[in-house]
Amino acid sequence: MIVVQDLHRHFGGFRAVDGASLTIRTGSITGLIGPNGAGKTTLFNVIAGRLPPTSGRVLMDGEDITGLPPHVLFSKGLLRTFQIAHEFASMTVRENLMMVPPGQSGETLWNTWFNRRAVVTEEAGIRAKADEVLDFLTISHLADQKAGQISGGQKKLLELGRTMMVDAKIVFLDEVGAGVNRTLLNTIGDAIVRLNKERGYTFCVIEHDMDFIARLCDPVIVMAEGHVLAQGSPAEVRADERVIEAYLGTGLKNKLKEGAHG
Repeated sequence: MIVVQDLHRHFGGFRAVDGASLTIRTGSITGLIGPNGAGKTTLFNVIAGRLPPTSGRVLMDGEDITGLPPHVLFSKGLLRTFQIAHEFASMTVRENLMMVPPGQSGETLWNTWFNRRAVVTEEAGIRAKADEVLDFLTISHLADQKAGQISGGQKKLLELGRTMMVDAKIVFLDEVGAGVNRTLLNTIGDAIVRLNKERGYTFCVIEHDMDFIARLCDPVIVMAEGHVLAQGSPAEVRADERVIEAYLGTGLKNKLKEGAHG
């Protein structure tokens, strides 16, 4: 579904993404891991249109989408979530979901005055969809709570729910487990797997929790210093010497080896 070709993103002399090339298969849950500063989030931001690339290309279903703005990519079914949730804090959880579908008839003053019935009918359908999403994510009990008052893990579920309010094809999840307790993380993982298997969502997941990655993802892509270092199954990646060195550093790796032989 996504092909990234020799992608670069530089900030002055700093090469945050430095010749990254990768493929995300349709129907997969692909993990993207790497040490801090590897360029993972910058790569997401370039793919999702929040940052223009310095050079390189991004293709989606064979179409060149390089540099397209987020709202255009949204209409094509490419969505992303953020490490820090971006909710409308003063609105309820249900209202946050109902805000997502674009082009709602109630957004125009003319319709609110002269076509009220159509607005009410459409809103009822969107509300029903939002309630279905809340039920799918097992957070119906939060429907009428202000989104700013729910926990960090519940906000991550809400962000995932927003992707379900439109016809998403691929969703990029940035550190979905950050600050989330284990119980809620399992709930989020279950929802991702169900969306993948039951609704055909393709996912790419940045996450530092390797147990979470190993449970959900295959393949796993490893980034280091702005480029792709390795790719394979979770077991293959964990055993890769280059990956161990990228995470631990040559000195610590050698010490671990010496300790194992001592």
